[in-house]
Amino acid sequence: MSSVLYDAQGPRAKRRNVVLTVVFLIAVAALLWWVFGTLKDKGQLEWALWEPFFHTEAWSTYIWPGLQNTLKAAALAVIIAMPLGAVLGIARLSDHAWVRVPAAVVVEFFRSIPVLVLMIFGLALFAEYTNVSSDDRPLYAVVTGLVLYNASVLAEIVRAGILSLPKGQSEAAMAIGLRKGQLMRLILLPQAVTAMLPAIVSQLVVIVKDTALGGAVLTYSELLSAANTMSGYYGANVIASFTVVALIFIALNFALTSFASWLERRLRRAKKSTGAVVGADEAQIAGTTGTGAGGTI
Repeated sequence: MSSVLYDAQGPRAKRRNVVLTVVFLIAVAALLWWVFGTLKDKGQLEWALWEPFFHTEAWSTYIWPGLQNTLKAAALAVIIAMPLGAVLGIARLSDHAWVRVPAAVVVEFFRSIPVLVLMIFGLALFAEYTNVSSDDRPLYAVVTGLVLYNASVLAEIVRAGILSLPKGQSEAAMAIGLRKGQLMRLILLPQAVTAMLPAIVSQLVVIVKDTALGGAVLTYSELLSAANTMSGYYGANVIASFTVVALIFIALNFALTSFASWLERRLRRAKKSTGAVVGADEAQIAGTTGTGAGGTI
């Protein structure tokens, strides 16, 4: 059976694919066995290094406070960056050059700078020109860097999502007298949200992961920074500590993407027609009723 994208495989191609699959699985198994053997030879699989994670002390003292700080910085960045990105993205579509050009300059400028540089700049800014305490400066700097960078990226996502819609919808809405603001609010944005949702979620995952930059450079006590402190306290169990932290990040981001996938499916189902059939005696055509055609006035 052939497809538009490819022809059906013949017997030789099927055998070749089976052989390649088996070779690949053997190579992966050999790699995992080598990693396991190396860790075992280095003593990284000893129970003493992994035992602390089966007690509440490691979680209550290091992991949970670090996770709280990670979620706090990520949540603040998302709350600020999403509406700011939406405003910048819509501003880039404005018909007025005095709105469109400054928005484009802001987006392109902050989108081109590494987020770590923005965090360092924010730390210096708060230390030099504000009264923010030294304990709170790392959090402020991390959130500032994440907001400036990700708002610019989200602005491009919003702009691309709106431009991906058929132009006929805009033309039809303007033909019935809708203003530009009403067109954007009532027609374009509700449809673009579903198309933009996967890209927006991917950027939210990036925000969660980029909080680790604050712990590595700005001494912000987030989850990754807590793993460094924890590994030193429990006898240099670096592999064990970072493995646990990596699993936490994977679980956190998987939960975020799973929720977004569920939300996207729900939004798509909500936009589908119910498919209900209306009887002829229940339907009224405004034009014929008003003129008296086929009925009484």
